[in-house]
Amino acid sequence: MQLTPEHESVRDTLVRFIDKEVNPFVDEWERAEIFPAHQVFGRLGALGMLGLTKPAENGGAGLDYSYGAVMAEALAHMHCGGIPMAIGVQTDMATPALAHRGSRELRDEFLAPAISGEYVACLGVSEVGSGSDVASVKTTARKEGGDYVIDGGKMWTTNGTQADFCVVLANTSEGASHKNKSLIVVPMKTPGVSVARKLRKMGMHASDTAQLHFDGVRVPQRYRIGEEGMGFIYQMEQFQIERLWGALNCGAMAQRAIDTTVAYTRERRAFGRSILDNQWVHFKLAELQTEVAALRALSWQGVQQVVAGQDATRTATMAKLKAGRVIREVADGCLQFWGGMGYMDETPISRIFRDGRLTSIGGGADEVMLQILSKFMGTFPTGH
Repeated sequence: MQLTPEHESVRDTLVRFIDKEVNPFVDEWERAEIFPAHQVFGRLGALGMLGLTKPAENGGAGLDYSYGAVMAEALAHMHCGGIPMAIGVQTDMATPALAHRGSRELRDEFLAPAISGEYVACLGVSEVGSGSDVASVKTTARKEGGDYVIDGGKMWTTNGTQADFCVVLANTSEGASHKNKSLIVVPMKTPGVSVARKLRKMGMHASDTAQLHFDGVRVPQRYRIGEEGMGFIYQMEQFQIERLWGALNCGAMAQRAIDTTVAYTRERRAFGRSILDNQWVHFKLAELQTEVAALRALSWQGVQQVVAGQDATRTATMAKLKAGRVIREVADGCLQFWGGMGYMDETPISRIFRDGRLTSIGGGADEVMLQILSKFMGTFPTGH
């Protein structure tokens, strides 16, 4: 895809913002295991960056997905993975269904302030025992009068301790697991919503992650996104964008790993010459660079399909799978060339090593991606 000066303007705006408003504070936010989401999102919203692909009538720019893809890559300029992920949840994981399927009233109430950065959004899909297996979620929403009454819980909820609303996938009827679910917007201050605990993670430290409980939570039925019983389908559509976002951001993070490692090994000396002067080192980095370039090409193929209005599920799934494998190989390979410093918390490569590992798990584990691709290939066993 040929990027325009307008695309590059988005990238440049984000890089300048990150250098001034984020990177100087990343180490502090990593130690605190949380960042000031309302502050950061408010400033991004003021720059128009949270609604690049969202409807103009709700304060968005109404641009095609290629602009969102540029943003996904540019966010990897941040010196951590957690804050880009939190922003990605806001733009590409919790709000696509709301933007495309939500009523005008619902978009005015929740999407517009998410675009401005006034509201922080989170997505409630995964549960304890129901991570990648979305069809098996147990949270229920029963009708009572004009309301839904929601009971259950959600796990691994990014932005969960700071969010203003959660887009919750819940069972709204009995029957087939692919046809009995709905997506419902739940304001986090609603009685019965509680943050059971803030989760400690191996990486992505600056991003707050929560376990949520819903105990008799009552919200009006008008807070449902789109049609009742279509929540599973809507969530699969959101996953298409989420997985592409993950592949794009992860590819750019891997590129940052290579760039910082080239700079470090050029300066670090052992046995009378720089580490980079060893053939094994510069050949290995060349191999890793080729993997990153292949991932980026696959990811942008998916972007082109989305922009053209085509179903990008197969490509997005392959890109997501490849991203998880590439970031693991790149981070591990690069870390080795840092020697003892690579094992230190203070170095950027160790943070990339920790943060990147989530890619093969979040948004659908590698094994789920392989299952989806096997179905596209016609090799998945029938009856499963």
